Amino acid sequence: MKYYLVLILNFCFITVSSQQNAAIEKFVQTSGFENASIGVCVKDLSGNNIVSYNKAVSLTPASTLKILTTATALELLGEDYQFSTELSIDKNNPQHLIVHGHGDPTLGSEYLFENPSAFLGNWVQHIQKKFKTEYPIDITIADDFFGYNGISSKWLREDMGNYFASGAYGISVFDNMYQLFLNTMRTDTCPAILKTVPNMRNIVFSNNLQLNYEGKDNGNINGEPFSNYRRLAGDIPAKRSSFVIKGDFPDPGIILGEALANTLAQNNFRINSIGTTRQQYFQQMYNSYKANPYETVSFYKELSPALREIIRVINEKSNNHYSEHLMRTIGRQANPDTYSDPLTEGINRTNNYWASKGLNTDGIHIYDGCGLAPSNSINPEILCDILIYMQVRSKYTNAFFTSLPKAGKEGTVRNLLKGTRLQGKLYVKSGSIANVQCYAGYYIDGDKKYVFSIMVNNYNSPRKDVVRAIESLLLDLF
Repeated sequence: MKYYLVLILNFCFITVSSQQNAAIEKFVQTSGFENASIGVCVKDLSGNNIVSYNKAVSLTPASTLKILTTATALELLGEDYQFSTELSIDKNNPQHLIVHGHGDPTLGSEYLFENPSAFLGNWVQHIQKKFKTEYPIDITIADDFFGYNGISSKWLREDMGNYFASGAYGISVFDNMYQLFLNTMRTDTCPAILKTVPNMRNIVFSNNLQLNYEGKDNGNINGEPFSNYRRLAGDIPAKRSSFVIKGDFPDPGIILGEALANTLAQNNFRINSIGTTRQQYFQQMYNSYKANPYETVSFYKELSPALREIIRVINEKSNNHYSEHLMRTIGRQANPDTYSDPLTEGINRTNNYWASKGLNTDGIHIYDGCGLAPSNSINPEILCDILIYMQVRSKYTNAFFTSLPKAGKEGTVRNLLKGTRLQGKLYVKSGSIANVQCYAGYYIDGDKKYVFSIMVNNYNSPRKDVVRAIESLLLDLF
């Protein structure tokens, strides 16, 4: 009887395995994939390979790279980690307010606070206890914690200046993002600029926007960090009295300084000057002795929400801004010298950490923390192995698992597999940039638990057809 039972079980395994291999073969032969690079990996939580295709080949991951970033941040920083921003007084000038930033991406963020500006009112209450209204205040924003190279050198020029490519600095505020309102009612000229929110006093736009009649938002705001010159390119829908596109703050430290100054002015303070530490930072860059320009006394510390809440926003909303701050924070912990590159330090520390846990990191070649750089590459297997580690070996299993949105229900995957039997059973991170579509996560259905990573690069079909093919593959596999 045992002999027959073993035969039956083996036959069932062979049948299931054959079906899954057939599903992969069908997927690879999808129309439009003739010139594509494809990688697939499915494992159980014991690490056993269930089915795979090019699992060791490094491909562009897009935002599925955030799995690596958020998992590493949890492991190295801990789920209770909080960023801080400190208010201080200059010992040598009792009317000199200094705001020290330590890389908090959530300060005034719309993703975590109902009233993003509420912190300013709270700050004023603490400032009123330390500063006199009879004399004007000097405000310095110390935003040099990460240095001033806030973007990856591998990001595309066409992305720089857009809200999804905002820089990561020691001070970031209001998601480092502004809204540009445009009127497109006239079709014989370029869209009319109405206003920016918040008000960007010094910004200059070169307006090259075109109009379309398909209702599509293909508008871009392009520009270099710390430059007030911005170019409007692409096309946006015609016949709109108010249409919004979003850009990144050229200089977030100054934006915070001005917002704080305005709030203080409303509370009877006079402002003498607003500045940042950027000029001093570069003046001392090549000096062997880098003196701290201020002796300060801290009197209030603003703390961010816990890291577990931050990574939920990252993975559900695919938030690039938060991700870049996490990778730099990982790096700054490794090397506190503000003249070291925290992004490079973070990437190196990330690779070293996973190698120390026995994972094969040879397939990781990354240049940012969010996946925006098309030069990034990672293989499907390492993503699966990280997912397994976070489920089986990590102290932060729940924080990581609950950060991934449910397919068909939440976040960037709310339409994936919607209405199918897999809706709500996949906890998955999506990733997409030009000619790249990827998904990675967990399949959980009772006792059936698997991890998966599916990566498609350089396809020749519409993105919706690629997503549909991946949906079919997931339905066939599970």
